[in-house]
Amino acid sequence: MITEQQTPAQTNGSLGLTPLITGIINDGQQLIRQQLTLFQTELKGDLSRTKDAAVPLGIGLFVSHIAGVLVFLMLVHLLDWLYGPRLPLFASYGIVGGILALVGGGLVLFGKAKFDAFSPLPDKSVEGLKENVQWQTKT
Repeated sequence: MITEQQTPAQTNGSLGLTPLITGIINDGQQLIRQQLTLFQTELKGDLSRTKDAAVPLGIGLFVSHIAGVLVFLMLVHLLDWLYGPRLPLFASYGIVGGILALVGGGLVLFGKAKFDAFSPLPDKSVEGLKENVQWQTKT
């Protein structure tokens, strides 16, 4: 005949429950640590790619800025040359500067709206981490 063996967990319910709960809590903590590590890795990768893109972008913006200043100075002097006696030089600067201020302000507002439309953080990792922290605090 087969006799059933009783383990300590079966003889005393509290003895088997404690290791089980401890194991669940340890697993939850390990999961949170792994997600934090994943989040850090994703963030480091994003920062590295951002840095690699920002250097040539910054240099290009600087050179383009100088070129733009020269082109706009040329436009001012073109207006002065075309309308010389009828339009003083300061008016030419005012016309070109006013047009640039309107265009620049519009581009700033457009860029701000585009930037506000997304989050620079990795959304999936943040959501998973939030869920696990909420789960961990409930137990």
